[in-house]
Amino acid sequence: MSPDTDKAAGGEQLSLSSKLDRKRARKAAHKRVVDLTMGKASARYVRITPTKARRVVNLVRGLDTEQAITTLKFAPQAASLPVRKVLQSAIYSLTDKREQAGLDTDLTALYVAEAYVDEGPTMKRFLPRAKGRADRILKRTSHITLVVREAEAAARKGRTGRAGQTGQTGQSKPAGRRGLAALGRRNAANRPAKQPALKKERTR
Repeated sequence: MSPDTDKAAGGEQLSLSSKLDRKRARKAAHKRVVDLTMGKASARYVRITPTKARRVVNLVRGLDTEQAITTLKFAPQAASLPVRKVLQSAIYSLTDKREQAGLDTDLTALYVAEAYVDEGPTMKRFLPRAKGRADRILKRTSHITLVVREAEAAARKGRTGRAGQTGQTGQSKPAGRRGLAALGRRNAANRPAKQPALKKERTR
């Protein structure tokens, strides 16, 4: 081979190596930072209406993961099963990330930080009716997303799960008929006494 061809081959190798280096540098710059305190999971195209799924999701938002799983296990709603599966998937995602980083996971410190339901595509079907008419049937779908985070010990003491439990201020919120009745009696006791109204004399 002539020296000119050797120089051309060497130049091509240098250009390829520089291109690979630049590509690796771009990948390293745009590399996603892994959050080891958060686990996220979602279920898409779940065959349930978003309204029904949000009723179940609102029950577990802010609860500890153990309490949330127990609540979903005994909830009578049909959406409790897919929501529970998404919650368990989020917990497994967090524990797996921490295991890969060589860290232990305190399952008692986990809580449901975010829980929301987005509306998916709606399938339209038709039902034949009398006199040549047709009724539309809307089969709705949902995208269920849950985010699990690790809370600090100080933050867990004042955190609330749902209405009727201790809130961030430490005051208990009454729930149900008994709680509303107690709240009414308390407000009646604190209300100032009414003064008797003066009767106006009628003029004839």
